[in-house]
Amino acid sequence: MLRIGLTGGIGAGKSALSATFAQCGGVIVDGDVISREVVQPGTEGLKSLVAAFGEDILQPDGSLDRPALAAKAFADDEARQKLNGIVHPLVGKRREEIIAAVPADSVVVEDIPLLVESGMAPMFPLVVVVHADVEVRLRRLVEQRGMSEDDARARIAAQADDDQRLAVADIWLDNSGSQEELVERARDVWNHRIVPFAHNLAQQCVVRAPAHVVPADPTWPDQARRIVARLNTSCGHKALRVDHIGSTAVPEFDAKDVIDIQITVESLAVADELADALLSAGYPRISHISQDEAKSDARSTVSDYDHSDDPALWRKRIHGSADPGRPTNVHIRVAGWPNQQFALLFVDWLAANPQERAGYLAVKGEAEKSTDGATSDYAEAKEPWFADAYRRAWEWADFTGWRP
Repeated sequence: MLRIGLTGGIGAGKSALSATFAQCGGVIVDGDVISREVVQPGTEGLKSLVAAFGEDILQPDGSLDRPALAAKAFADDEARQKLNGIVHPLVGKRREEIIAAVPADSVVVEDIPLLVESGMAPMFPLVVVVHADVEVRLRRLVEQRGMSEDDARARIAAQADDDQRLAVADIWLDNSGSQEELVERARDVWNHRIVPFAHNLAQQCVVRAPAHVVPADPTWPDQARRIVARLNTSCGHKALRVDHIGSTAVPEFDAKDVIDIQITVESLAVADELADALLSAGYPRISHISQDEAKSDARSTVSDYDHSDDPALWRKRIHGSADPGRPTNVHIRVAGWPNQQFALLFVDWLAANPQERAGYLAVKGEAEKSTDGATSDYAEAKEPWFADAYRRAWEWADFTGWRP
C-alpha cells in the first residue's frame, strides 16, 4: 500500500484534486468528511466540544452549529488548539480504521487539511500540496462558499503559510488557474509518479539514477531534510541519528542527482529490524551487503588512519527509494564503525577543502566519461582516488580535531 498525504490551504483546491485522484483509482480518505463524522449527534466528540465551548455551539436539533463553533474556535490560538486537541485524535483513530479495511495494493490518498500544522507530513512516503495564491483563495471562499472576507482571512491566517507547506511538499501543484489545468497536472502526477511509485513499492524495486553528474541543486538540502524527517519518524528510537551524506550534502557541489542518507544504529541486527518500517516509508531493501562489497562501497583501502582493519566493521545494510521522482540511497551503518565515521567525515572534509572538491569533481568527470552511465562501473572507476582520499581525510580530521 502506498499512502499519500494531501494538503493545502483552505480554498486552494484539495477537493478538486482529491476527486481527480479518485477518478484515477485512488482510495480517498477525506479528513473533512471524517471530522464531521466524529462530531455527529450522540458521539463523544460532540460531547467534548460542548464541554469545551458551551451549549451555544449546538443547533436546536442537537447537531453541531459549525459557524458558531468556528466563531469561537478561530478567535485565538488557545481556542484553536483546544478544538484541535479534541478533534484530531478522533479523526486519526477513524482514519486508521478506514485504511485497515482497504485492499493491501491500494493507493490511499489522505486528504488532511492540517497536515502541516499537526506535524503528520513525515508519516507519508509522499506529500502532495495543492497551492493557490492568497487572493485567489479569498475570492473562492467569498464567492463560492459565501464567507465574509474577514472570516476567510481569519481562516487563512490560522493555517500554515506557503513556506511551511513548501518545506514538506514532495509535489507542489499550483491551482491558481482553471480547474481543467489542475486536473491535467494531477493526472500527469498520478500516471508518471504515483503509479510507478506504487508499482515499485509492491515489487520492492528501487529507483536507480544514471551515473551522470549534474550542477548543484540548491533544493537538495531541503529534499534531504524531508527524507531525514521521514526516516526519523519511521525508525523511531532505533535510529541513533539520521544524516544527509554524500556529495549532495556538500554545499554548491556538482553531483549525481541522488540523495544519500545514513541511518546510524547500534547493530546490524537493529538494521534488519528496520526493514519493514522502511519499506512502508517507501524504501525497499536492496540486499545484504557482503564484507567485500562494503569495503568497496567505502571506496577505500584500509590504511593506518582506519580505526580497524577488520572487514566485518565495513558491513552495512542499504535501502533505496521506490519513488521515481526522488532517487535515494539509505545506508544503515553501526555507530562507531569506520564506514559510519567516514561517511560523516567525508562531507565535512570536502566542504572545508576547495582543492579536494576540485580534485574529486575532476575524478567524477573522468569516471562518467569512461563508464557510460553504469552506476557500479562509475563507483569502481573512482576507487583509486578514494584510496588516498581516505588517508588525507583522516589526516585533516586529526589535525583539526574533527569529531562526528
